Amino acid sequence: MSQEEKTLFLAIKEMKHSKTRFAMIGAIIMLIAWLVFILSGLGNGLSSLAAATMKNIDGDLFIYEEGSAAAMMKTKVSGSIADDVEGKYGVDEAAKFGQSTIIVRNEKSADEQEKNDVTFIGIEPGKFIEPTVVEGQQLNPNDQFGVLIDETLHEKGYDIGDTIIVTSSNLELKVIGYTKGETFNHLPTIFGHVETWQSYAFAAPGADNGLVDPVSMIALQGANIDGEQIEKNYNLIETFTKSEAIMGMPGYKEESGTIYMMLAFLFAISAVIIAVFFYVFILQKTQQFGVMKAIGASDRFIKNSIISQVFVLSLVSIIAGIILTYLTALVFPEGMPFSLDFKMVILYAVVLLIVSVLGSVISARRVSKIDPLTAIGRVE
Repeated sequence: MSQEEKTLFLAIKEMKHSKTRFAMIGAIIMLIAWLVFILSGLGNGLSSLAAATMKNIDGDLFIYEEGSAAAMMKTKVSGSIADDVEGKYGVDEAAKFGQSTIIVRNEKSADEQEKNDVTFIGIEPGKFIEPTVVEGQQLNPNDQFGVLIDETLHEKGYDIGDTIIVTSSNLELKVIGYTKGETFNHLPTIFGHVETWQSYAFAAPGADNGLVDPVSMIALQGANIDGEQIEKNYNLIETFTKSEAIMGMPGYKEESGTIYMMLAFLFAISAVIIAVFFYVFILQKTQQFGVMKAIGASDRFIKNSIISQVFVLSLVSIIAGIILTYLTALVFPEGMPFSLDFKMVILYAVVLLIVSVLGSVISARRVSKIDPLTAIGRVE
């Protein structure tokens, strides 16, 4: 039997002998893992509500108004730039994007006071920015008032063929299809023609700031887009990467930062709990470890045995925490923003495992200070 096998054998033997003790710390690790995954799922769900539409855009670079800091509420650019840069500066395709928050109601609703806040996105039909429908049809270039709605609006009673009335205006839209997972600023999204959006957003004289074909921003696709050259050739614009554009969404950075801060504290707390538990464990086993050292067991062998215990216990507990998280997600209310990404689950599981092992390593250093003669002579 190799040294590693002996270490693992001793670790498992000890865990079987002290089932209650190890079950308690295992339960604590499982609950910490459960809380980490629940928080990460809720955080990911909230961030998806805030910026799902931006995340779903398969764009490489985005043109905003200069000084807007990629904030959608602070930007207006000329849509003519999109037509001009296409095929230049490494741009394969450019797509116009307009955004406004509006209040709508369903014409078929008997209660005229039943209204919904939504985000109206103006796009060009057929461009890469257009989402794929899950039911119905894509935007029709010849149907200026046909729109796609997020399925959350469908759940509120908006069906294909329904007429959507935009309050405080004469604008009426017709539902032609449903999309999935398209929200913007925590609101369900309606996708329509960019010209229709412009007629609403810039209805007031002078609202377009004198821009030709005004839009909120322009999304660009291309493997090697020269953003610096684009900024030099067009006035009052600024380019941002996709991650920068997402971080510019209102509240996105703050929401994500809060969740990540809580997760960081959870990781730190789990490390402290495990370190303290095994430190006390080592103190209680001082005499036993002293005997082992007296008969020839090295400090390294004993330390590896303790670390192996933590590794096995943490691995099993974290897996149990993942299973518990998915079971919990099944009973969450339908409207709760919860989204677990598998890669994120694996990443956090690995981080928890590393944190747990590091906590045990710190505690295991106590073994080096145990004197065999003093330990054997202790009165328990």
